[in-house]
Amino acid sequence: MKVELLSYSPNPEKLAAAAAKLCYSSSKIEDIWDGFDEEKTASYLEMIASLGHESVIEHANFTFGLQGVSRSLLAQITRHRLASFSVQSQRYVRENAFAYVIPPEIERIPEAREEFVRAMEETQRHYTRLATILKEKNAAGMEKTKRANSKAEKAAIEDARFVLPNACETKMIFTMNARELLHFFRLRCCERAQWEIRAVAWDMFALCLKVAPHLFAHSGPSCVAGECSEGKMSCGNVAEVRARAAAMIKNG
Repeated sequence: MKVELLSYSPNPEKLAAAAAKLCYSSSKIEDIWDGFDEEKTASYLEMIASLGHESVIEHANFTFGLQGVSRSLLAQITRHRLASFSVQSQRYVRENAFAYVIPPEIERIPEAREEFVRAMEETQRHYTRLATILKEKNAAGMEKTKRANSKAEKAAIEDARFVLPNACETKMIFTMNARELLHFFRLRCCERAQWEIRAVAWDMFALCLKVAPHLFAHSGPSCVAGECSEGKMSCGNVAEVRARAAAMIKNG
């Protein structure tokens, strides 16, 4: 698994603070940046957080690159609809010797790992065979041209991919604004979140803190800023989770 912060809005904290200033003052747009040093920016962002005025931080966008994760994670992360996703297509990219994610619990047990790997290898054989059969059928009667071969290949792997597992690796680029990231971290940094998306969320949180520490000073799982939102389903490790988030926020 690898998470990278590829791009983000220039001066994301200053941008959010300026938007807040516009809401509460008579400043002209051309003067909106005046006086925004780091101290004043931090002060405005602290005020925003205390008021719950999160709409102004939607102007700050963060774009991530993510690879080495499963299609299972893809199904979860795309539930966050206030985001933009570009994902490697299994319709256009043939999965030759496809890479796959092994869950830690399966990795930990030799017998389980062996069974899992056998299942992946068997799936690869089925996928390759299906793609070959379908391509040959699709190519029948076509002219022997590069374009025809490409068309037959695309149609073949479009249907052959249905046999591929959730474990199959994928990669993506996605963008979220700062407000959606706060929501994402509240849900996905939680110990109750599935292990893979939780690991991604904590890595994203760390990357955001490096470039916008004041903007995410009150971020993290829901228990950081209040009571655990899971109720009776709580992980029971609230103190440890809060300590982890606090250490990250402190160190930036």
